[in-house]
Amino acid sequence: MRSKLALVTILTAATALTATACGSGSSGSSAKTVKVVYWQNLNSSNKLQANYLASMVKEFTAANPGTTVKLVPVTASENDYYTKIQLMMRSPSTAPDLVYEDTALINSDIAGGYLKPLDAYTAKWADWSQYATAAKGAVTGAADGKVYGVPDNTDTRGIWYNKTLLAKAGISVPWQPKTWADVLAAARKIKARLPGVTPMNLYTGTAGGEASSMQGFEMLLYGTPAGDKSLYDASRKKWVVGSQGFKDALTFVHTVFSEKLGPSVDQALGANFGTTVGTELIPEGKLAIDIDGSWMPNNWGSTSAKPWSAWESTMGTAAMPTQNGQAPGKTSMSGGWAWSIPAKAGNADLAWKFLESLQTRTNSAKWNALNATIATRTDVATDPTYLKAVPTNEFFTALVADTHYRPGLPAYNQVSTAIQKAMESVTTGQASVDKAAATYDSDVAAAVGDDKTVKGTS
Repeated sequence: MRSKLALVTILTAATALTATACGSGSSGSSAKTVKVVYWQNLNSSNKLQANYLASMVKEFTAANPGTTVKLVPVTASENDYYTKIQLMMRSPSTAPDLVYEDTALINSDIAGGYLKPLDAYTAKWADWSQYATAAKGAVTGAADGKVYGVPDNTDTRGIWYNKTLLAKAGISVPWQPKTWADVLAAARKIKARLPGVTPMNLYTGTAGGEASSMQGFEMLLYGTPAGDKSLYDASRKKWVVGSQGFKDALTFVHTVFSEKLGPSVDQALGANFGTTVGTELIPEGKLAIDIDGSWMPNNWGSTSAKPWSAWESTMGTAAMPTQNGQAPGKTSMSGGWAWSIPAKAGNADLAWKFLESLQTRTNSAKWNALNATIATRTDVATDPTYLKAVPTNEFFTALVADTHYRPGLPAYNQVSTAIQKAMESVTTGQASVDKAAATYDSDVAAAVGDDKTVKGTS
């Protein structure tokens, strides 16, 4: 549970931030001003989105004389960003006009009354027909079926590996593990033969937020025999507890850290470890295997803080295998972000007009290429220019066929936190796998109600 002091700190920060960047929801603001809030990762030197949005603002204001777009980056850890934007959206005086939303949290924010339905806008927008069905589903309210966002991007996850380091460890490349056991075997070989190199990275713990839940755990959990029914059974509308698959995934986490196949526990539990992985450990040849996302080249491009052109020849990619190699043999997780208009926005119409300009085919293709993310527009996803913009785009786009999406339900945020707690307890050795799994089951039941849980079959 977040301490009162921490909550006060976040509230103070959010209040201070909005006070210094008042938008159209604030008193005395212009009817032609739109305030746009987005996430800037804590301590990250990556200004890719900031620079891109600045160019979009320039384009929009040139086409719409007299308008002003105020960009408000919220610098925070991922979990704290969610808290801060919810605090901002509670009041008309602090609510932005346009906000960047993790699609997994949209239904939670809908339930909180924070978001405005966009159906009146999308019904008149011809480009809406270009969005993939799955992408639309990620921004659709589970309770009312209304649209609450426009998907900005999606992503997939797999395994990044340093070809030079694997070859030095005696592992043939290109490398494609067939089972979890193959992944662990490779990590053990690297540990034995390459002192000073971290064999593999698996995100874990509460500080990692969704990186821990998705890259670190759900990549494992959805690869167990239960597949799509490993976390939430949509056919029965119940959250899954007490499953062997959950324990097996936790055992994998425990193995990585108890055998010292991953980063040190202190390092792994750091709030900004993802930035360290992308900008230091991988480019410096200190990490051999990284279970991570399609966006990783953002850390290494010519516009990044530390360009690393050698990544194209140094890094290889592999699909995450299922637990025992069972069909379909590989698995992935997809999430993504969307632009939403808060319910208490002061200038919704102008916010939508700016949103339309962000999401044209040309601008969407440009952003997906720059950000190394997977396109949500079908016309962009098949564009050869987009597919070749980043050497790994084609590989990660192909993983969409075997990907999974987090349950788009308000309770997911609490379930995700319970996953992170379970991971952290086995990472630190404070709890056995059985005890951590039992605590998770209790946490989920407390969050959603016993009648909304079902015992897993695998």
